[in-house]
Amino acid sequence: MASPSPEPRAPRPAPAVVRQRGWFEVRWRQFRRAPRPVVRAVASSLVIASALGVLFLVYDIALDHGADLPGGDLRLGFLVAYVLVVCLLGAFVTYLVVPLPTGGGTRGVTRTPWSFALGLFAAVPIAYLVLVVLHEIVKPMLTGAVR
Repeated sequence: MASPSPEPRAPRPAPAVVRQRGWFEVRWRQFRRAPRPVVRAVASSLVIASALGVLFLVYDIALDHGADLPGGDLRLGFLVAYVLVVCLLGAFVTYLVVPLPTGGGTRGVTRTPWSFALGLFAAVPIAYLVLVVLHEIVKPMLTGAVR
């Protein structure tokens, strides 16, 4: 018995050309689709840095306007304390709100030092960015000092 001849295959369609995204388009997509743990880490650090930054700004403006406060001018000490507190509180709050992914099981929520590290890595630049915005943009607007 003769074997049947194989049926001719249909020609494959040409592969679709994948459009290369530009640099800005890639960054915009990454910004819109940021992972939830990163958003939580940045948001917690931003809230803490903003609240403490406003307190520092009030202290700074009061000293600039001649307020006689106990201890004198302690801006440098407060800046160091501000950065340390933002870093530690931001890392701790991130540790609390970013649990380790557990999948679909019923295991309890577990946290690891990686959550704390994620919060610390997010808090360091946020602390300095908030200080720059408050000192270089908000303070001149409030005091009317335009350079």
